[in-house]
Amino acid sequence: MTFDADRVSTVTFDSYSTLVDVDAAEAALRERVDDPLPVSQLWRARSLEYTMVANEIDAYQPFYEMNRDALEYALDAYDVDLPEAERDEILAVYHELDVFPDVRDAIERVRDAGYDCYVLSNGNPEMLDSMVAHAGIRDLLEDTISADEVRTFKPARELYRHAAARAGTPIDEIAHVSALWLDVQGAMHAGMQGVWADRKGSPWEPFDGEPDLTVETLHDLADELA
Repeated sequence: MTFDADRVSTVTFDSYSTLVDVDAAEAALRERVDDPLPVSQLWRARSLEYTMVANEIDAYQPFYEMNRDALEYALDAYDVDLPEAERDEILAVYHELDVFPDVRDAIERVRDAGYDCYVLSNGNPEMLDSMVAHAGIRDLLEDTISADEVRTFKPARELYRHAAARAGTPIDEIAHVSALWLDVQGAMHAGMQGVWADRKGSPWEPFDGEPDLTVETLHDLADELA
């Protein structure tokens, strides 16, 4: 499918890996773990896996708690024994992850071009409040939309449909932007146009078709919508 900018009136942005860099969480582990990279990668992978399993077995808990469980597993998997207070300090990095440099200027361009902008995220409201404040984009957004509102995580259709209802926008007039392939696919299956923010030059997943649009930076999206 080809991206159709003329159909778009609202743009939703994923948060983690799209607006803020989850790889920066590795820095919080560096002073406490001899080899922080694999621990960080397993932490992130497990947190996403837990959300998808939770959808299937009706075991919802806020994303911050999913992250806590995933961190505990990653540390245990690599035989890292840390007291609870230090685990909490590592977990708290999600409130101040590094913001990608294109974020504010590009979202401002999209907003100024006449599009309503939202964040649509697995993050619970407290996480999104701190992320938006840290990124300095609150004034550019209509609102944030959390999985916590429907107790269902991406890529379930229910969350994307909820976002369309919250935005008061027909779902086929929404472009959803994410660095996560499963999020792009979820949005497209729900009826949105899917924009893959391929910040790392990764290959697309070899099943179920292509994104409607692939961009390297959010400025590329702003160019498409101009």
